[in-house]
Formats: sequence, C-alpha cells, structure tokens
Amino acid sequence: QVQLVESGGGSVQAGGSLRLSCAASGTFFRVNDMAWYRQAPGKQRELVASISRDYMTSYINSVKGRFTVSRDNAKNTIQLQMENLNPEDTAVYYCNSRIESAIGEYESEYWGQGTQVTVST
Repeated sequence: QVQLVESGGGSVQAGGSLRLSCAASGTFFRVNDMAWYRQAPGKQRELVASISRDYMTSYINSVKGRFTVSRDNAKNTIQLQMENLNPEDTAVYYCNSRIESAIGEYESEYWGQGTQVTVST
C-alpha cells in the first residue's frame, strides 16, 4: 500500500516562511512526477508547483519567486519552501505523486492527506 505523508504546515504571519515535506512510503518501483496542490475554502484545488523525476520544475504565477519545490529521489520525498507568504496563500496543501507499483506497470496517482497553511495579516 502506497502512502504519501505530509508534514510542515502551520500558521504564520504575512511575510513569514514555511516548509512543507512529503514522503512516499510502501512498496513500489519508482516515483515519477511529484507536485503540490492547494485548496482554499470555497475554491477549487489548484496546482501550485510540480517537479519531474529529472528535476524540471513549474509554478503557478502567483508563487513564482516565493516558493521553491525540490525533491530527493533517493528518499522519495518532495519539499515546498514557501517564502514571503501572504493571506492569499492560506489553504490546505496536498502532496501528489505518480508512482509505478512495479516494473512495466502503469503509474497510479496518489494524494497525501493535506496539511493546513494559514497566513494572517
């Protein structure tokens, strides 16, 4: 059974920083693309940042220059370093990953349980 376990959420004041982490655990062959999504109250879930297995990254415009996504392939982890946070960043943040369960198998999509990030003025 594959699980994505997140950590690092919390509450900060505007201008502060937080670092989110997510680790894939269980039995599988390979972790491919990884990403962070977020969902604010009353809004749809949106893709915040993604990183491929060969470290290519992408970000939504609103976080460019403030957020940095990284990963460790040896540990099957992804991180999101968030700087200069503002109240619009308040949301539940979800880790997402596409994982191959075995050699030659199609990859499946997995989600973490979500971690709350609250930014106050």
